[in-house]
Amino acid sequence: MAFLNELGRYGDKVTLWPGDETGRMGLAAQLATIAPGTAVYCCGPASLLDDTARHCEALGLPEGTLHVERFTPQSDVNGDVGGAFEVELASSGQVIAVSNRQSVLSALRAAGVEVLSSCEEGTCGTCETGILSGVPDHRDTVLAAAERAAGDLMMVCVSRSKTPRLVLDL
Repeated sequence: MAFLNELGRYGDKVTLWPGDETGRMGLAAQLATIAPGTAVYCCGPASLLDDTARHCEALGLPEGTLHVERFTPQSDVNGDVGGAFEVELASSGQVIAVSNRQSVLSALRAAGVEVLSSCEEGTCGTCETGILSGVPDHRDTVLAAAERAAGDLMMVCVSRSKTPRLVLDL
């Protein structure tokens, strides 16, 4: 609702559904009527976001149709921390150890490397960092499945490594 005035310029191309005024939306019915190429943006409680994702998948909507904004991480995001590994900074060759008790972000900061961040829960995307080598263990709720599969980006605040070393585009 923070962008209500800006969205107004799009007229009937935007539908707002404030649940406190209109009740719960019939998600399946609403999503079944969208035209191909329509983007669906969803913000609200986790139950709404999860239900919307399930309906989009059940309807066979193409990946990238649904865009969500979460304010809390999904329950499985910050599970087992995992083992230690190293990150290498491509610009300098500096190698930084990441212990099993710290995030990549905290290890970078401890080494004097500044990376923008905000939520530190893997929900906002501010700390998105490029990966040049290695396999990330994605634990964010920002990246789409195709982006995760590509393995060339990670949220350093929560994601870890499946390989002994990640080379970051820093």
